[in-house]
Amino acid sequence: MTVSAETQITDLTINDHACLTYGESEELLDLTAAFVRDGLSAGQRVVWLAEEPERRLGELRRRGVVAPAAAVTGRMMVLACQDSLLNGQAFAVGHAMAWLRDQMEVTSQAGYPGLRVALDMSWALRPITGIEQLPAFEEEIASALGGVSTAVLCQYDRERFDPVTLASVSGYHTRSVAAATYHHDPLLRICRQYAPSGIRLAGQLDRTAESALGLALAEAIRFDGEVTVNMAELSFIDLYCARMIIDAARSLPPPRTAVLRCSPAVSARFRLLGATGVPGVSLVTAHDG
Repeated sequence: MTVSAETQITDLTINDHACLTYGESEELLDLTAAFVRDGLSAGQRVVWLAEEPERRLGELRRRGVVAPAAAVTGRMMVLACQDSLLNGQAFAVGHAMAWLRDQMEVTSQAGYPGLRVALDMSWALRPITGIEQLPAFEEEIASALGGVSTAVLCQYDRERFDPVTLASVSGYHTRSVAAATYHHDPLLRICRQYAPSGIRLAGQLDRTAESALGLALAEAIRFDGEVTVNMAELSFIDLYCARMIIDAARSLPPPRTAVLRCSPAVSARFRLLGATGVPGVSLVTAHDG
């Protein structure tokens, strides 16, 4: 059975103030990429405040969601939190909200139909002053979004933020977002991938997760276009599950194709099973990009 979030990332609309909780970097990148992609597709301006902006922008480009022209014109920007929300090593709600309102004004004056802002809240884990104002900041964001064409996606690492902090900010959000998950235990995670469309596997996969893998593949196939099976964080896959993935890829009618993105060890297993000879299937080793 699919374990779904209250809201899927693709359900967000222009006036939402959403709270995204994630457990790993790849999950954050995937969900943010979908948020960015959908905003750009709607003609909106998109800003992401994140750690390591250049690296994050590169990840969006690798996923095919940001055209170089969008970054050059300022329609898509990835900025450092310390240059936007923070004033030196201090946080103040007034300073942060002034930045957000300025982004709204810039977007409006440029004639865009709306603005999407993704806020990686990892800065709030640093030893900075004013961090006790975080709930007040979320409340101010909620108030500022009334009647404006702006969506804000606040991103919290559920492994690093304590439950009390997460509970203190949750009530100010209109939506709760996480990846649709088919299987999750200490050894294996199977979840939907949103950009590019497909599924993502992490950990160790064997036949005990056959039902969850089958459901995930079936739902991925029901969507149009290319299907990506992201196994970059999969350390082991047995022969039965590898064959199941190859058979699912083989079932796609032309011109649909499948991309199997694997760690080096897993890639070797798929080569052994002849995946590279299946029409429409591309086998990509993770370090190849």
